[in-house]
Amino acid sequence: METTMPQPIRSGGPLSGGSAHGPDGRRLGLVLGMLVLPMYVALGAPSVALPAIGRALGVPFAATAWILAAWSLTSALAMPVTGRLLARWSPFRVLVAGVVALAAGSALAAAGPTLPAVIVGRLIGGAGAGTTVIAVFAAATALAGQHRLRALGTVAAASATASACGTLVGGAVTAWLGWRAVLAIPVLAMPLLLAALPSRRALTRIGGGDRDGAAGRLDVVGAAVLSVLAGSLITVLQAHSVGLPAPVTLAVAAAGVLAAAGLWWRVRRRPDGFVPRRVIAARGVLAAGLVGGTVFAGYYGVLFLAPSLIEQATGGDALEAGALLVPAAACSVLAGRLAGTVTARFTAWQVSAGLAALTAVGVLVVGVFNGPVPVVVGVALTVCGFAGAQAVLVGLAPELVTAHDRDTAQGLLTFMINLGGGIGPAAVAGLAGIVSVPVALAGLAVLPLAGLVLAVTRRPGARYPAEPHDAVDFQPSKS
Repeated sequence: METTMPQPIRSGGPLSGGSAHGPDGRRLGLVLGMLVLPMYVALGAPSVALPAIGRALGVPFAATAWILAAWSLTSALAMPVTGRLLARWSPFRVLVAGVVALAAGSALAAAGPTLPAVIVGRLIGGAGAGTTVIAVFAAATALAGQHRLRALGTVAAASATASACGTLVGGAVTAWLGWRAVLAIPVLAMPLLLAALPSRRALTRIGGGDRDGAAGRLDVVGAAVLSVLAGSLITVLQAHSVGLPAPVTLAVAAAGVLAAAGLWWRVRRRPDGFVPRRVIAARGVLAAGLVGGTVFAGYYGVLFLAPSLIEQATGGDALEAGALLVPAAACSVLAGRLAGTVTARFTAWQVSAGLAALTAVGVLVVGVFNGPVPVVVGVALTVCGFAGAQAVLVGLAPELVTAHDRDTAQGLLTFMINLGGGIGPAAVAGLAGIVSVPVALAGLAVLPLAGLVLAVTRRPGARYPAEPHDAVDFQPSKS
């Protein structure tokens, strides 16, 4: 149940399109739009299959939160890494790598005999998904003028439509073919990649950025310690629900503390590394990432519980739960369209505060009221918050840093925001193993409420410019 939201991406200079020397935006958009269809369907579909997965694998339902959290974690980590790779590789080369990882990981998850095997597959597939998203939008954004708008519009329409249908498709596939088929949906991206082969030459010429510049050199140590820190945080939050022994939990927590210290040391020792010191220290960058992360946490936490709550309330199956959640998912399309209008009238921090408040209310509605209707209404509210948060906050990057650091700031903001998608399910699953579901959701609501406070206490920033900066394109990205 994901929609698309704007992210600024820069990948070399714009190409002239529609001539003998450049790709046609409509055709390229159709190719790229087909590629993202199975991926966006698969973002919402597994949430409906979680109850069936828990029963089939004989694990507590709370443990299945890892299936959503693992995907969000590696998808978030892959995005800034892919941004660096695009400085050296063409979008087509990155696209192929992303689709292969997406399909391979999804196939492994679908065939996994145990929950750990399924989680490993989801980790691989999530990394491929994050890579594919960045490559697709980098290719579309590099076109010129109307061709860029046509390509982005086609991709946005495909992703919004697919994500809105995700829960329905997930419910139908679970009911008719089983949960393994749901996890295998992204494998369909592999045959669709063949449709991109005629455009290979155009995609290879697009982008490439500063192939010999520092932007293309990846700080492996910095990326590694950041990954360990993020992974250990999610693992500790969910330790109780998956039954991790106390010594293992303590070891994971210790690894997280060491990773945090290592990241701090790396930032000081290598100011231009994976997490540049000047970017992370820029006023507003951390705040924007934290606000967006809390909104994503609220959305994904509710998405994790919603299908099972509907099944319990109605006595129905995955198909019924998926069908009932379709209107909530469809709200993402409307919310994405309204985000641009609202940001023209209010500051980014004011809009962010409203989105965080909307998300907190949605979480509390699901937790306080019983029945399928409150669940659908609550999910719809969190979808609206989710659909606007990344658009507003990642789009804020050009106002927070210098032009030289915009791509890096965008990548780090995207990472922090999407990391919330892993923290949400982990937190609510961990709490649900200790307290009742309403109390667990009340605890989850604390996160977007904290984001609301943080956004309100920020000084009002500049409004969005009437036209994006020449080096930045705002494109619809998903939710």
